Amino acid sequence: MTVKAYIGLGSNLGDSFQFLQNAIDALQQQPEISLTSVSPVYQSKPQGPQDQPDYLNAVVEIATRLSPQTLLQCTQSIEDHNQRQRTGERWGARTLDLDILLYNHTIINQSDLVIPHPWMCKRSFVIYPLYDIAPELILPNGKRLQSCLADCPNDDLTILDRELLWQSEASEA
Repeated sequence: MTVKAYIGLGSNLGDSFQFLQNAIDALQQQPEISLTSVSPVYQSKPQGPQDQPDYLNAVVEIATRLSPQTLLQCTQSIEDHNQRQRTGERWGARTLDLDILLYNHTIINQSDLVIPHPWMCKRSFVIYPLYDIAPELILPNGKRLQSCLADCPNDDLTILDRELLWQSEASEA
C-alpha cells in the first residue's frame, strides 16, 4: 500500500544547499519512494545553541510503500552518506538532518521514531515550508495545518529560493 509522508530537510554545515539537493536526489533514487512535491528553501536561526551557522530548510512530500521504520532507516542512511556526524548533541550543527514529519495519518510513539514529529507545529522552519506544499493538510489529531501556522511566529524565517530544488515530471512536460 502506498502512503503519503512528509520529510523535513535541514542543513547548516558545508554547502547546505547542495546537501539538501543531495537528499532530494537520494530520495528520488529509492525504488519505493516517489517524490511528489518540494517546498521552497528557507533560512532559519538554529534551535538550541546559537553559536552555529543558520540553517537551510525545506520539506518534501513523498509517496512510499516503505514502512515507517524502513523509511527512518532510509533517511538515516542518506544522512550518513552526506557526512552526518552523530555526536549525541541535541540541536547541534549538521551537514544534513532528515525528519519524518508525518506518515499518512499514522501516530507512532517509539523510542527511535515519533510521528507526527513532536515539535512540528512549534517550528516555523517546518510549518511554513510544509504549508507551502500542503496548505489543506489535516494532522492526525484533527488539527488543520493552517491553525498551526497561525500559532507559529515567523521567527525571522527567510525564503531564500522560491524555485523548487526539484521539478515534478508533470511540470517538466
